[in-house]
Amino acid sequence: MPDTSSLKPASIWVALIPLLTLITLLFLSVKFYGDGSSGGANQIALLLAAAVAHIIGWRRGLSWKELEQGTVDGISRAMGACLILFAVGALIGAWMLSGTAPAMIYYGLAILSPSWFFPATMVICALVAMAIGSSWTTAATVGLALVGISTLLGLNPAIAAGSVISGAYFGDKLSPLSDTTNLAPAMVGTDLFTHIQHMLWTTVPSFIIALILFTIIGWGGVSGAGSAAAIEETRLALENSFNLGIPTFIPLILLITLALKKVPAYPAIGIGALAGILVAVTYQTEGVITFVGAAEGVGQFEILMKGVWQSLFGGYTANTGLADLDDLLSRGGMGNMVTTVWLIITALTFGASMERTGLLQVITTALLKGVKGTGSLIATTVLTAIGVNILAADQYMAIVLPGRMYRLEFEKRGLAPQNLSRTIEDAGTMTSALVPWNTCGAFMAASLGVPTLAYLPYAFLNFLNPIIAIIYGFTNFALVRIEDEKPLEQAQPAE
Repeated sequence: MPDTSSLKPASIWVALIPLLTLITLLFLSVKFYGDGSSGGANQIALLLAAAVAHIIGWRRGLSWKELEQGTVDGISRAMGACLILFAVGALIGAWMLSGTAPAMIYYGLAILSPSWFFPATMVICALVAMAIGSSWTTAATVGLALVGISTLLGLNPAIAAGSVISGAYFGDKLSPLSDTTNLAPAMVGTDLFTHIQHMLWTTVPSFIIALILFTIIGWGGVSGAGSAAAIEETRLALENSFNLGIPTFIPLILLITLALKKVPAYPAIGIGALAGILVAVTYQTEGVITFVGAAEGVGQFEILMKGVWQSLFGGYTANTGLADLDDLLSRGGMGNMVTTVWLIITALTFGASMERTGLLQVITTALLKGVKGTGSLIATTVLTAIGVNILAADQYMAIVLPGRMYRLEFEKRGLAPQNLSRTIEDAGTMTSALVPWNTCGAFMAASLGVPTLAYLPYAFLNFLNPIIAIIYGFTNFALVRIEDEKPLEQAQPAE
């Protein structure tokens, strides 16, 4: 956090003006544009709220150059996420063209039962994410196929997306390969495996409750189920449109292998997209030609190259003869990620303006004044992490900022650092996918094709985790003392 000690003082009410402006504008955005608000209206709201914060910062003594540099520094944090988003767009387009995603859908329709689909989806994504340490990669590959299968089975894709995200974040959070799982203990001064072991107390109960809820939904038949005839018709259309043999799974196997070998996400996803292209031109040659359309005097090589380029930048357009299936498969391309990248950049512009002007620090300092005991300390840490996810739009800031703010306070109260690292993961990591303009929320919506606010009520694990963390704080359950690292029992009266 930048040094703001030289700035003119600001009250909590002044600090809240940009936030209240943003809330008002976002409300109007949704009111006027509904689900289409993320197509540009939300971005304008974020920029206008950032402008309000800049005006307050200027009044507090900051020059335009300082405000501009703070914004640039804030936006730079998103460049990695933006590159990954473009790579995912290319990956989806390439995997549609190569038949990789259609093959996963084809075999998934034969294996997965509608009544068990949601809990099975959660477990599958949890296992994959735990193995590779990435909720993003899991959602953009296996998760994408599972949401597609849910649509074809006649199930609610929003519930499917919620189960994908619940499973992906469970596995990511408990994987030693995950970047956030490594960042949280590093920020507070504990070791990785102590941190993971301590997270089991909150994460496993959340997983079990979410699994029960998804099972109840599946058994209750709330979402309906596709008829056997419709499913068979869909599988036949996939057979007629793609070669669905073993080669189609090469890009998926390669990507998972790279993730297991800890290759960074951007090059791993890029290589996965290139593998999809190679499978497309060698194994789906006729399909690529059909996708592009043969033209007189144009050689096969040129047609294949055009198909490759088009799938990478513009996405894939299906023509299976089934309208619903075509809608499902027609997606991907870097160009289709531009609006999401725009959303992330404007969100981080607002977050950076709040941070550079010192208004975010004013709000968090005010929160800390209300801390009296263990319960309120953990509740405040949870609320701070959620607030940073909303204001700064970045899950890493939602881990780093509360970690720095509350580290000494936890130590002063005799609480071991793994209590803090667990809490900031319970709130910072888990709720990041529930904010539409957060890098994680925007990524999940773009990758799964389901708006954030649509899947939010069904991302059970993600909002149960911070609730359980707060309950543990007020009951002094599963907390650890610094002195003996034993469960803290009745160490301080809960509030």
